[in-house]
Amino acid sequence: MEINTQIDKAKKGDQTAFTFLLNLYWNEVYGFMIKRTENETIAEDITIETFSKAFDKIASYNPEFQFNTWLISIAKNVHIDLLRKNKSSLFVEITEKEDQKAYNIADTTPSAEDELITEQNLSQLLRYIKELKPHYQEVIQLRYFQEMSYQEIANAIDEPLSNVKVKLLRAKKLLAEIIRDKR
Repeated sequence: MEINTQIDKAKKGDQTAFTFLLNLYWNEVYGFMIKRTENETIAEDITIETFSKAFDKIASYNPEFQFNTWLISIAKNVHIDLLRKNKSSLFVEITEKEDQKAYNIADTTPSAEDELITEQNLSQLLRYIKELKPHYQEVIQLRYFQEMSYQEIANAIDEPLSNVKVKLLRAKKLLAEIIRDKR
């Protein structure tokens, strides 16, 4: 019952309900993705993206299904999209057993952030980041420029891990909106 109450509040835009749901289901979604990806950074990014999409589409959530099942299906789709984006590098990784040189090429494949930075031009991206509130600037800076893990960020800014996850989620969403508006 408690979960459904929180979901209803979240559908009305209640931030504490979002935080409650994020905290409740984070480990389950993250654990699922870590098994699939075997990579902490990718699993964290997919989990953040999953909650971002879930909160954007929470109005379409059908209570006939378990909320965690719905989240996992979103996570699977986010992962599939990521694999599609990286299809060429994935192909290179698959052929690595036959050809070690190909694996070296896969290692240099730019991440989504690298591509954004290259294509967006770093100074432009930094201008967009400066439009965020200082506490959002800080978590973006630590995550993407200093490449800290969520736990390292939590330690650095002396806040609970759940706060860092929520802040990054909001920061990424706000930054995406700024970039979209400026294009």
